Amino acid sequence: MIPPKHRRFAIFASLAVIAAAIVWFGLPHDREVKSLWLFLFKLVPFVMAAEAVAALDVEWAKRMRLPLLLIPPTFLLYFLYFVPKIFFFGGAISEDPTSFGNLYYHVLTLTPMIILALALAYRLGGGTAATVRRLSYGMLLLMLSGLEDLAFLTVNDHTDPAYATIPEVWEWASHITVFIGHPPTKMEAYAFIVVHVILALLVFLSPQRWWEALVRSPRSRADGPDAPAASTAPGVSRVADAPGAPGAPGTSDASGTDAARADGSPANRG
Repeated sequence: MIPPKHRRFAIFASLAVIAAAIVWFGLPHDREVKSLWLFLFKLVPFVMAAEAVAALDVEWAKRMRLPLLLIPPTFLLYFLYFVPKIFFFGGAISEDPTSFGNLYYHVLTLTPMIILALALAYRLGGGTAATVRRLSYGMLLLMLSGLEDLAFLTVNDHTDPAYATIPEVWEWASHITVFIGHPPTKMEAYAFIVVHVILALLVFLSPQRWWEALVRSPRSRADGPDAPAASTAPGVSRVADAPGAPGAPGTSDASGTDAARADGSPANRG
C-alpha cells in the first residue's frame, strides 16, 4: 500500500512511463508535426513527469538516497543511448568528415555541461556539497570510461563491415590511447571500461561521511561535534568574550553595578 503522501508522485510517475512508452513504441518517429492533437499528446509524458518530480517528497528522497540512485542512471540513458544514436545518424547523413567531427566535438562538450546542470539543479534544491561532488565526479568517470564507444557499437544497426562486429582494435578511442600509449585492443578497452565503472560505483556507493569529512574545511571541523563547546550561541557576536566586555571573565559587571546605583539614587526613590 502506497502511503498517502507518496500517491500523487506514484500516479504521475506511472502515467509518465505509460505515456512515454506509447509515444516511443506506438507512434511513428516523424520529424514533422502532422497533427495538433498528436503534437499535444507527445507532450503528455513530459507533463506527467514534471508533475511527478514536483510531487516528490524531498525528505523521503534524501533518506532513500534517490539523488545518487536516480540521477546517474538518467545521465546514462542520455549518454549510452541518445549520444550513440546521434553519432550514428550524424555520421550516416554527413559525407563531410569535418562536419561529423564538429558534431562529435559539440556533443562531447555538451555532455559535461549536462552533468554540471544536473549537479546544479540538485544543489539549488538544497543538496549537500559532498553529494554534488559525488554526482559530478562519478558521472564524469562514466563519461570517460569508454561505455559510450561500446554503446555505439551495440545499440546501432551497423551496415559497415568494420563495425558490424566489435573491432579487435579501437583505433578511434583516442581518450584511451593517451592513457595506455597505443590504440587499445578490444580486451584492453573492456578493462578500461570496467575500471572506470568500478571507480564510479565507489564514488556513488561509498559512505556519505567519507565525503563530508573530505570536503569539510578546517574551521568547520573545529566547530564540529567534537570541538569544544562554543561560548556563545549561533548568530551571537563573540565580542562579549573579549576582555573588558560585560560578563567577560576577569572583569566586573559594570552594567549591573550601574543599574544598582541607579535604583538606589535619590531620583529613583519613591
